[in-house]
Amino acid sequence: MSLQNRIINHFTDSIQTKQDALGELCELIEVASQRMVAALLNDRKILTCGNGRSAACVQLLSSALLNQFERDRPSLPAIALTMDVATLTAIASDDSYEEVFSKPIRSLGQSGDVLVAYADSNHSNIAKAITVSQAKDISVIALIGENSEGISALLTERDLEIRIPSSSAIRTYEVHVLITHCLCDLIDHQLFDGMG
Repeated sequence: MSLQNRIINHFTDSIQTKQDALGELCELIEVASQRMVAALLNDRKILTCGNGRSAACVQLLSSALLNQFERDRPSLPAIALTMDVATLTAIASDDSYEEVFSKPIRSLGQSGDVLVAYADSNHSNIAKAITVSQAKDISVIALIGENSEGISALLTERDLEIRIPSSSAIRTYEVHVLITHCLCDLIDHQLFDGMG
């Protein structure tokens, strides 16, 4: 296969996965944005966590909320649980890597907050973050892939699952980025459209 054909295949696969996700997930993305807006309007915050590539989505979401997405507007409270390297490595070293997100949630999370957890497979630290959040009355929005059955099994009717219709970690990540952009836009639209 030529290099250009490989490029064409990547674009084609990405487009198809995004079209599949649009058909299945549009309403869930809307509901996720509404839950995040409700938390923000009640003086609560958005907590975010994810590993590897997903940590990039975590930072994308939190930076867009704290700073801005596409418009100049007031800062919104968000904490990327992946950002503090000293704390992450201390927890991983002193306790276990499974605790790197759940330990900060125990101390920083409040009832009414929202945890946005990104996972393209079954990560024990994401699972632990979800169970700790549920115990603290923190709503969970899980952006997952088809290979995340273990994460999915933890979610209750109070939580929201946004599962990408792909078993490819790369395609899952690409759609997670697009959904993150959608969430940022929908939050800004709901909170700030009409500001003069």
